Amino acid sequence: MLTAVKITKKGQVTIPKKIREKLKSDVISFEVEEGKVVVKPIRSVAGSLQKYARKEISYKEAREKAWNEVIRERYGSKDNRR
Repeated sequence: MLTAVKITKKGQVTIPKKIREKLKSDVISFEVEEGKVVVKPIRSVAGSLQKYARKEISYKEAREKAWNEVIRERYGSKDNRR
């Protein structure tokens, strides 16, 4: 499936619905491989939140900790999302 989309001034793109449905995830990673951008779904971020469920912290704080942990495990750095 080939789909062209415009990159905004802020560097944002909208992933077409048909592609989002095929990815079956609302969390993705980007990689550059041989001069091509590859978009890959990340499937198990929600599971990372489970270990924070019994602690007295907010959802936002638990989500941020889980994100940082997933990024560290996958990419070796604290936070590549921004």
